[in-house]
Amino acid sequence: MRTSQRFKDKVVVVTGAAQGIGRGVALAAAAEGASVVLCDRSEWVRDVADEISIAGARCIAVTADLETYAGACEMTRAALGTFGGIDVLINNVGGTIWTRPYQEYEEAQIEAEVRRSLFPTLWCCRAVLPSMIERKRGAIVNVSSIATRSVYRVPYAASKGGVNAMTASLAFEHAQDGIRVNAVATGGTEAPPRRVPRNAEKPSEQEAIWYQGIVDQTLASSLMHRYGTIDEQVGAILFLASDEASYITGTVLPVGGGDQG
Repeated sequence: MRTSQRFKDKVVVVTGAAQGIGRGVALAAAAEGASVVLCDRSEWVRDVADEISIAGARCIAVTADLETYAGACEMTRAALGTFGGIDVLINNVGGTIWTRPYQEYEEAQIEAEVRRSLFPTLWCCRAVLPSMIERKRGAIVNVSSIATRSVYRVPYAASKGGVNAMTASLAFEHAQDGIRVNAVATGGTEAPPRRVPRNAEKPSEQEAIWYQGIVDQTLASSLMHRYGTIDEQVGAILFLASDEASYITGTVLPVGGGDQG
């Protein structure tokens, strides 16, 4: 049980909040006093909002497609219209859709991977920054990945490399505005089965072999030789989002059991 109130009187926006790490971040931030804006394109996000409301915290759920700028603006308008400001933005949308050697990717698959794992962070930062600049304060935490150095997911790696680069550049630009921008490079993370799969197609036997190659490489690269838990990722994300990290910006923090990505 979380007893600290690091986010009391703060508005925290969490994207990709319907399940997995995003859900964990939203629940934990609410338990620490935040008013939470949960955004996902899946209606399952409303179930998470119900969990938070039952516990007595303030929240709203927004269904929007954050692969588009219009969706990011819709989320931002809802947050500002309900709570009047945004103190923290957690950009959590993303994830590998296909796993295969790069030469096996189709053109449309490469574009889809980049739309999924880079553009939501680009669009949400663009949509939220003006309100943070006006208030002269804010914290952004981008969820990246140690998979910038891995096998069988080059388009995803390129996308998360872009997230790391924009994290550093935004930190340079907006320190003068009182805005901190950091990223957490998540490692392999144990999570319940996804309620909404990233890829609805049943993997072939060859695709299952390639996916096992990712698992094997992830375990071998971690000094702890294990996957992390959702709580271990949430702890790092909320640390960087909190005032405890007030002198940290432009940093990509690997949370992969010693794998630096």
